[in-house]
Amino acid sequence: MSSARRAALAIDALRHGWGISVSGLNLLPAETGFGPGITAPRMLISCARAATLKLANQRDAAAPEAPVLLRGADPFDLAAARALADPALDLTWPLKGPFLAEGIADQQAARAAMELARIAGILPAFLVDSVPTGELQPVSPDDLAAYQDTARLGIAARAWLPVSASEAGEIIAFRSADDLREHVALVIGRQSSDHIPLVRLHSECLTGDVFGSLKCDCGPQLDAALAAMAEEAAKGGYGVLLYLRQEGRGIGLINKLRAYQLQDQGFDTVDANTRLGLPNEARDFAVAARMLTLLGAGPIRLMTNNPTKVDALAAAGVTVTERVQHQLPANPHNARYLDTKRDRSGHLLA
Repeated sequence: MSSARRAALAIDALRHGWGISVSGLNLLPAETGFGPGITAPRMLISCARAATLKLANQRDAAAPEAPVLLRGADPFDLAAARALADPALDLTWPLKGPFLAEGIADQQAARAAMELARIAGILPAFLVDSVPTGELQPVSPDDLAAYQDTARLGIAARAWLPVSASEAGEIIAFRSADDLREHVALVIGRQSSDHIPLVRLHSECLTGDVFGSLKCDCGPQLDAALAAMAEEAAKGGYGVLLYLRQEGRGIGLINKLRAYQLQDQGFDTVDANTRLGLPNEARDFAVAARMLTLLGAGPIRLMTNNPTKVDALAAAGVTVTERVQHQLPANPHNARYLDTKRDRSGHLLA
């Protein structure tokens, strides 16, 4: 079995509530795990979640961003584990300490477990040593690295696709052998080496793109990008919209909706993700760079307000000749969201 396939099976196991063994670290997902009478003496949680639970002093001073391995006064059952993992239960399930942080022999394995949980779209919290090793899907950090290798991505299909912004559209689908996410590109206009394309990296947003949510600016940004690319095509140039299957900046749809619930309680987008134990930015822009390479694009003009995207593409070997501002008016529902982008995430917004 290939390394990437082992990682894919581990991700699938977490979604189904089955356990994994990351280089000998035996873990059962707190959110999806099931079974009668399961308990464990320890839990593994993210450093962000530990800070939310006021357990920051339990973090390793030498590795403050590392996951935290907790031992409780009593063993953790699944109900207690889920209460530690899910901020929706913070007010209804009081913590039953004291807690003691134990040393993690393999920090790389613990970090890989957090990343596997994020990719699976579940909360990053695990019971440790709660089920027999023989029932666990084995995986290693090297397996995860192989799974995330963008060289595995290739073009699967392409077709002419007229859209409301322009009839000169072509859709190209990309697929990796072990990753169920299928990214797509929409090319507006005719590709030519004589023109530097106008490119937009757009991360999937079901609520904004499909349902017209007013809580973000994703839907209007998508429409405005396609309109701008149609103008480029009318002048003889072309545009490329990369639609990346990385919902919620990489934390997944369900966790994004959990973050929405926390925002309704008054937390901004950054603090909401932190309370969930998840990163504020978890998108993989190397995937976008690989897609551009497969499309044969050279230097690009990038539509973005986020300088991190420019830096990430440059690090992946893409030459960005111009950053094209892509700001749209706020509405009463997304004004704070946009302010947070500007003030806490570094977006260049007026």
